[in-house]
Amino acid sequence: MRARATTAVVVLLLLIAGCSAGRGTGGPITLRFQSLAWQDESVAANKELVKEWNATHADVKVEYVQGSWDSVHDQLLTSFEGGEAPDIIHDASDDLADFAYGGYLADLTGLLPARLRSAIPERSWRTARFGKGLYGVPFLQEPRVLIANTTWLARSGVRIPTPAHPWTWTEFRQVTRRLSGAGRYGVAWPLKEPVSATLNLSLSAGGRLFHRTADGTVTVRFEAADQVVPRTIHDQLGVDHSAPGSTLGSGGSDTLPGFFGGKYAMVPLGFSYRQQIVQQAPKGFDWEVLPAPAGADGLAQGVSPQTLSIAEDSPHKKEAIEFVDFLLRPRNMVRLALGDWMLPTGAEALKDPALHTAEYGWATGTALAGQLGPAPAQTVRGYPEWKDKVAGPALQEYYSGAIGLGELRRRLERDGNLVLARYQR
Repeated sequence: MRARATTAVVVLLLLIAGCSAGRGTGGPITLRFQSLAWQDESVAANKELVKEWNATHADVKVEYVQGSWDSVHDQLLTSFEGGEAPDIIHDASDDLADFAYGGYLADLTGLLPARLRSAIPERSWRTARFGKGLYGVPFLQEPRVLIANTTWLARSGVRIPTPAHPWTWTEFRQVTRRLSGAGRYGVAWPLKEPVSATLNLSLSAGGRLFHRTADGTVTVRFEAADQVVPRTIHDQLGVDHSAPGSTLGSGGSDTLPGFFGGKYAMVPLGFSYRQQIVQQAPKGFDWEVLPAPAGADGLAQGVSPQTLSIAEDSPHKKEAIEFVDFLLRPRNMVRLALGDWMLPTGAEALKDPALHTAEYGWATGTALAGQLGPAPAQTVRGYPEWKDKVAGPALQEYYSGAIGLGELRRRLERDGNLVLARYQR
């Protein structure tokens, strides 16, 4: 009887070993890396790096899995709850809060190699900190910049801003007014998603909006510094008529035909939009990259970097972080940045000559890297609901002229704090 029981146990163990071999027992460990790269150059860079890793690591193989930005949050949530999450997860820092607080992501605090920890500045690490844990490695980031029609600006005689001498928000409003007239506009604001653009640019004026007390409670206060950017946009639209109301519901790509057609002198866009402009701009169209306006806090700007995280359920966290460390070596981080037309977070990577050329505005963007910090709402519980139900509709109505500044403040503060309070009980 004991012999049969022993035999049964052995058979069961062999079956378990056979089923889990793909996860690393009884053969090479296989790590699943879900990437959200979508541009051809970016996909190619990621796949090449996976291939290079696999060629030099016989015992740890990486399987490339293609994900999509459009559905990543729901897809990850489903995979976490079903126990099928990839080992290494590509996402953005502003999407990590629910997963971090929900226990789905591994705390990387004790896993990070010293090289990787020191390669990225603390201001970038703060974008992936939730509570006392660190749940992602921020590796790519992009500032918002002004994409400008070079010929139009040169003919107007306006002062051309540089990172060393940017426009102030007041000067920016004056310039756009000067550039406008005869059915043409100094600037087009694509504000289909107005909240992140408004909050992140408001850091330059000293705006914070979210205020955290010693006990961790967060409240919304829409103070004078928070009002500089929204008032500027509002007045360009409704007072100066230097910006068209028709783009308020548009995404960034939607404004490019009008920009190429000479309808707008400038469009505020994420740095990576340059790739689309290079592909789509008509022959002979002359454009340049200018820094966003500066305020009391200079060129400070909020960003939500792309991140690499490790699933809490992964049985191979040590091997996973080793792959992340390989992927984000300075030379490799530059390859990923060039593929995505974004900036690396790593200090050494940012020194690469390829990121300091005048062509396509790389040097202008790189000069802004030291001013990029965590987006104001980065760690605020309840932010998605506050954005969708309160701030988004309120800002859209304010920019369209349907409500005034007082009503905007009331909604952001009173209605917004009611939403946040439910997440902080």
